Amino acid sequence: MKSLTDLKIKIFADGADKAAMLELHAQSHIRGFTTNPTLMRKAGITDYEAFARDILEAIPDRPISFEVFADDCAEMERHARKIAAWGANVYVKIPVTNTKGESTAGLVRHLAQSGVKLNVTALLPLVQVREIGAALAGGPPACISVFAGRIADTGVDPLPLMAEALEIIKPYPNIELIWASPRELLNIVQANAIGCHIITVTNDILQKAALLGKDLNEYSLDTVKMFHHDAAKSGFVL
Repeated sequence: MKSLTDLKIKIFADGADKAAMLELHAQSHIRGFTTNPTLMRKAGITDYEAFARDILEAIPDRPISFEVFADDCAEMERHARKIAAWGANVYVKIPVTNTKGESTAGLVRHLAQSGVKLNVTALLPLVQVREIGAALAGGPPACISVFAGRIADTGVDPLPLMAEALEIIKPYPNIELIWASPRELLNIVQANAIGCHIITVTNDILQKAALLGKDLNEYSLDTVKMFHHDAAKSGFVL
């Protein structure tokens, strides 16, 4: 495996910087885009709808997920229907619960049955995958985003959980599993190996793509040269 184009998994770029998104749009191995309110805030976005419509005008040909930011189901539904109307390539991100921990599965089922393409987000335990998978069953194309990176942050290996999540949704051909919040380039390879459908990747990880398949002897020498160069440049003396 020498490049990201050798992988079967679909790579979705995760971010909210328009210039970076347009640059990635020019790369054929980037198959879609996702964003969220946290990334948009970091990027300095102040007008949610204006940003979204601007991006959709520039990128009309690949899936893009935009997230609701209400906290009760009635307002989430209003947000979701408004966002869905912005374009045929839009997936509406709905969090798996509200901030009180109350499941949104009922809303997810209602929206899916009315034809809204959804990306249900922030899932971690498999019980959530089962519940949301059943809610999305039989609806339009949909995604379930399991935050494998956050699972790993707790000291738990996400690989067996992600493999089981794939088995859970196997009866539902309209659903794709997203490996969300990867922490390193290796996660792309791992997700590809188990047959995960999609992985969302931030620009800092994508910038490491040139290292994929790099010879380890060559990489070792590069590292030694880096240490020597930095020591010399610092003027250290013993």
